[in-house]
Amino acid sequence: MPWRLLRPVGLVFAALAFTTAAAGAETGKAAGPSEFLLVAQIVLLIAVGRGLGEIMQRIGQPSVIGELLAGIILGPSLFGWIWPEAQAAIFPKAPEQKAMIDGIAQVGILLLLLLTGMETDLKLVRKVGKAAIAISIAGILVPFACGFALGEFLPDALLPDPQARLVASLFMGTALSISSVKIVAVVVREMNFMRRNVGQIIVATAVIDDTIGWIIIAVIFSLASHGTLDVASVAKSVLGTLAFLAVSFTIGRRLVFQLIRWANDNLVSAAAVITVILLLMCVMAMITHAIGVHTVLGAFVAGILVGESPILTRQIDERLRGLISSFFMPVFFGLAGLAADLSVLRDPDLLMLTGLLVVIASVGKFGGAFVGGTLGGLSTRESLALASGMNARGSTEVIIATIGLSIGVLSQNLFTMIVTMAIVTTMAMPPMLRAALARLPMDKEEKERLEREEFEKRGFLANLERPLLAVDESVNATFAAHLAGLIAGMRGLPITVLHIGKSAKEQEKSRDAEESHEAVVKKAAEAVSAKTEDDVGSVDVVTRARRAELGETITEEARKGFDLLVVGIDKVAVTKDRFDRKIEDIAATFEGPLAIVAAKGKHLKQPNPDALNILVPVSGSGISKRGAEVAVALAQGGSGSLRVIYVATTRDKGAQRGASRGLSQEAGILKDASDLAARYDVDITTTLRVNRAPEAAILREIETTDVDLVVMGVDRIQADHLSFGGVADAVLRQSKVSVLLVSSGEARQVTAEKA
Repeated sequence: MPWRLLRPVGLVFAALAFTTAAAGAETGKAAGPSEFLLVAQIVLLIAVGRGLGEIMQRIGQPSVIGELLAGIILGPSLFGWIWPEAQAAIFPKAPEQKAMIDGIAQVGILLLLLLTGMETDLKLVRKVGKAAIAISIAGILVPFACGFALGEFLPDALLPDPQARLVASLFMGTALSISSVKIVAVVVREMNFMRRNVGQIIVATAVIDDTIGWIIIAVIFSLASHGTLDVASVAKSVLGTLAFLAVSFTIGRRLVFQLIRWANDNLVSAAAVITVILLLMCVMAMITHAIGVHTVLGAFVAGILVGESPILTRQIDERLRGLISSFFMPVFFGLAGLAADLSVLRDPDLLMLTGLLVVIASVGKFGGAFVGGTLGGLSTRESLALASGMNARGSTEVIIATIGLSIGVLSQNLFTMIVTMAIVTTMAMPPMLRAALARLPMDKEEKERLEREEFEKRGFLANLERPLLAVDESVNATFAAHLAGLIAGMRGLPITVLHIGKSAKEQEKSRDAEESHEAVVKKAAEAVSAKTEDDVGSVDVVTRARRAELGETITEEARKGFDLLVVGIDKVAVTKDRFDRKIEDIAATFEGPLAIVAAKGKHLKQPNPDALNILVPVSGSGISKRGAEVAVALAQGGSGSLRVIYVATTRDKGAQRGASRGLSQEAGILKDASDLAARYDVDITTTLRVNRAPEAAILREIETTDVDLVVMGVDRIQADHLSFGGVADAVLRQSKVSVLLVSSGEARQVTAEKA
């Protein structure tokens, strides 16, 4: 492994030598700013930064440490000390040349804060809010006091403006009190502690620390820009910041979601959503600048709002993370390392002060977090883990130090001292936190919660983001709207209602009417959200009308990222084994999971029922489990009963997968269904039917019980027409109660006698 790690290092030095020779030639050609030098600087910062970042990750350290070390190696600390002429040729101090790379770094700061905001989980903060807030306050006050006191006693030579010592002291206090939520979250997630109680408190506390820190930094920036303690200007900045936050997290949250949804659904150009997000970030950054605080606050809040948007959050995160991590992070942190001249630490006085800064920062943050954890009701071991995690400064500290240097609050030497402190505390945190977390026991309640969350994480509904409801003007469409509303209301999912009937445009115009499908969806969703403990908020409903051929319309909608299509139209089945032509066309153009609704019996007179009595057949296959999951969710939201019947299909005979150990296949599958229902606090009745054909067993259960809805997980069968197999066809055709078929996304070849 060590020799493998040395290979990229050798390539980096070869690239460095080549770039140095080319840079020397370029310097002799032109006196003004050079695009070649800009590209050469970027190449070196990315190559060395990413290479060292890879090495750091392999030895258990955050990659940002490697990117910082890359800048230190390429800067005056090492490269400039060994070969000053070459270092000056590649990184000249000419203002025009330096401004080119600094502009990229400034954009990088905004993008880093955008990404940090997207990683900020406010739901987690609300969940453990009281404990996290109490811990965060103590964890900020103690190191802030230590940093402020240190700033008051710093020698005048370390301050760029000794007359503005108050601003420098406030800045030092903030720099020492803030933690890096990114580094903390990476280590906690790496150790699989993200969902543990103490892990949630650690990350939530870091989020609060980060948020408070950026607000304080924004106010200090306003203070520094005026040079003196102007109460009126500071009050204006504070009130402006509070007003900005209040508007952002009320009107702004809704506006950001609507803009992202509009861009996703209406713009056809590449990366349209990314473009809107970047524009939002820039606009919010300019707003914070206009009210007298730093642009980083606007970018950070924009990231939080984008991260809370339920539209394509995973895809957005992956695309932005790739660009920021591969380009802007190594450039920004590399430049921060370049600005830190560690050669000044050869001065014994500065070295001693740097050591004192590291000790004060560590003791202040560790002690404050430990006291806060104890006062917040944590055990000694949990408080030690919390204090270990909070001591990492990482990327956040470097960003703050860079801002302080740019606005003249920090001198070059003080900047170097703070960057050194950030590197030391960040490198010390992972092993300390790993050791502290490894010794934490898990109680029974926490174990049960983690098992439930792990189960839900693998489920179909837990990964659902955007359902699409396709309806006409029929009673069946109203019932489908009711079921779709129950599904969406479980997690506050945004839902789009697509009218495909003859009067589609008229239906779209009447969406606000009480009897409209949109009103049915909202009513069902609100009923579900009122019962759940989680604050999922109201369900957002958008209406569209068919404006082209049906297949073309569905294809156009599918492009927008819908992961479930609920179909409710007047005619479902037209012959013994054939669906209506509309459903055939829809299924042919939508590749994701389908939920086909067929209202019968009492639901033809009451398509918006107060309760649902559901029957769900299970067989042990993965698709039948999906049907059971949907049935449990509908039973929980619909306030009715749930019956589970085991039926053995031909291709499921002998399958033990999914059955609990120590039980027969049938009993194990029913127990798994019971466990699923128990996780959602749904009471069920189980029935075992092994000596009958599956369709006969299901139909017999319908006749002898009071169920009014059958939910079946079914596979698409490869055929010249839409088919879900003989069992589904028989139940759909012969059942006297409503049927909901939940299909898989892809057709499969089935060779058994009956599917």
